[in-house]
Amino acid sequence: MKTITYNDKTYNIPKPFNECDFGNEPTKEVTLTNRFSGESATVPAFAVAIYDTILGAEHTQNYDLMQKGLSWFSRNFAKEYMVLLD
Repeated sequence: MKTITYNDKTYNIPKPFNECDFGNEPTKEVTLTNRFSGESATVPAFAVAIYDTILGAEHTQNYDLMQKGLSWFSRNFAKEYMVLLD
């Protein structure tokens, strides 16, 4: 398990997401837009990597991976989850 500290909170990144590429600045904030509603939310780059994995898993019909990502995102970024993925 990998841990990242962002805004004075420690996030545990479980397998398989701990192998995502979080970039050089995993805590850099990025604004994402919901592809259906057009609403936006700002999350750190490490959450963007997990978000991208969720969308990729949906595209490849890997629903187990998708559900793991959705569960992690909803637990750790509840407000952003409601905007981006709900």
